[in-house]
Amino acid sequence: MENTHDSLLLIGVLGIVAIVASVLASRLKAPLLLVFLCLGMLAGQDGFGHIAFNDFQLSYFLGSLALTVILFNGGLKTERSFISIALWPSVALATAGVFITAAGVGSVARLLFHLDWAQSLLVGAAVAPTDAAAVATLLKNGPFKVPHRVAAILEMESGLNDPISVFLMIFAVSLVLHPADMTIGHATELLVREMVGGAAIGVIGGYALLFMLNFLKVEPGITPVLAFAGALTIFGGAQVLEMSGFMATYIAGFLVGGRMRRNAAALQEFFDAFGWIAQIGLFMLLGLLVTPHELVKVVTPAMVVSVCLIFIARPLATFVCLTPFRVSVRDMNFISWVGLRGAVPIFLTLIPVLAGLPRGYLLFGLVFVVVVTSLIVQGWTVGLAARLVKYERK
Repeated sequence: MENTHDSLLLIGVLGIVAIVASVLASRLKAPLLLVFLCLGMLAGQDGFGHIAFNDFQLSYFLGSLALTVILFNGGLKTERSFISIALWPSVALATAGVFITAAGVGSVARLLFHLDWAQSLLVGAAVAPTDAAAVATLLKNGPFKVPHRVAAILEMESGLNDPISVFLMIFAVSLVLHPADMTIGHATELLVREMVGGAAIGVIGGYALLFMLNFLKVEPGITPVLAFAGALTIFGGAQVLEMSGFMATYIAGFLVGGRMRRNAAALQEFFDAFGWIAQIGLFMLLGLLVTPHELVKVVTPAMVVSVCLIFIARPLATFVCLTPFRVSVRDMNFISWVGLRGAVPIFLTLIPVLAGLPRGYLLFGLVFVVVVTSLIVQGWTVGLAARLVKYERK
C-alpha cells in the first residue's frame, strides 16, 4: 500500500512540475517535449529522483497506449482541407521519404561503424519517422505564419509515416535474427499487409465507431469514453492481425473528426486534454528508461548519425519526394528542417530490445541521443528557419 501511495504522489508531483516547467520553457522558446524528456531523466536513476526503471515490456505497453491517443487525436484535428492540397506529397514523404531517410542514415552507419546491412538498417529505420506531437506543437506555437500547404504536408506526413518505419524495424530485426526466412517475397507481403490492412481496418473501424458515436444515445460525458475504447479496439485489433495499428488509428480519427454530428466539442476537449497527458507521460517514461552515464559510449556515433539525418538524409528525402509536386525550394527547405524526431523513434527501439537483439540497449541509447539532438537543434531554431525563408510573423 505504501508503495502505491508513493507512486501516486510521485506521478502527481511530476505532472505539476512538468506543467510549470512547460510554462517556463515556452518563455525561453524551448521545445516542450524536450522538457518532458529531460524531466524523466532527472527523475531517473542518475537524477534527483533516483528511480531505477528498466521495464521495457511495460514501457512498450504504456507507449502503445499513449501513441493510440496521440495518433487518434492527430487524426481528429487534421483539417479536411489538407486532403485536397497535401495528400499525395504527404504520402510520398511518409513512404518513399522514410525509405530514403533510412537508407541514407543506414549507409552512413554501415560505413562508419562497420555494421552489416541488417544492423545498419536498424539504425536507419529507428530515426526515419518524424514525430506527430513534436511537429504539431511547434507549428501551433510558432511565431510565424506557416503556409497552409506546408503545415498540411508536415502534419499529415508525421501522422502517416509510422507504419513504414514499423515495417522497416520489424524487417531489420527479422534480418538480424532469422536472415534466411526474410526473403523479398516475405518482405513485400509484410509491407502490403501492414499498409493495406492497416488502412482497411482504419476505414472500417472508423466508420463503425462514427456510426456508434452519431446514433447511440449516451450521455455527453460518455461519448469520449466510447471514442477512446473504439480507438483502442482499432489499434489493438490491427496489431493482433499483424497490420498497422498506427495507420488504422490515425485514419479512424480522421474519419470521426470530419463527420461526427453529436457531442463533437466534448470529444475534442477530452482528446486535447488526454493527448497532452499521453505526450507528457510518454516522454517522461522514455526519459526514465535512460541511464545517462551509459549514454557516454554512444554520444559520438549519435552525433554522426544526427548530422547525417538533419543535413543529408532528411533534405535528400524531402527534395526527391516533393519536387514532382511543385513545392517551392523555400518551402522544401522549411519542411526539411521541421522534420523533428520525437517519441516514436525511441519507442521503435523497444522492439529490438524486447526481441533480444544483441546490443539492443545501445541502439536505444543512440536513438535517444539523436532525438534529443533533433529537438534541441531543429526544435529550438524553427523560428530562425521560418525567418530565413521569409515567412510572415503571426
